[in-house]
Amino acid sequence: MSIVKINVLTVPAEQREVLEQRFASRAGAVEGSDGFEWFELLRPVEGTDQYLVYTRWRSEEDFQAWMNGSMKAAHGGGGEGGGERPKPAASGSTLWSFEVVQQASPKS
Repeated sequence: MSIVKINVLTVPAEQREVLEQRFASRAGAVEGSDGFEWFELLRPVEGTDQYLVYTRWRSEEDFQAWMNGSMKAAHGGGGEGGGERPKPAASGSTLWSFEVVQQASPKS
């Protein structure tokens, strides 16, 4: 079965729009990765300043290959044109990992 990775990002209120715009500008970047199955960016509604970045993968190996390949390249180095990277929108990050042991979809 699949694995799920949830990146918990602590995002101050004044950085929410910045974070969402950065994710929107990278739309499509992960979809072509081998083993990728699903992505969702979840905005907090109340009671927290933590966004959840939900991804589902065919295997841990596929996730690690993406982390060590295109994700690392996208988050490393300088900004556009070799300049400085923009300040991170999140002030903290925690990665949760899960194995899918049961799943259901709507009945047809």
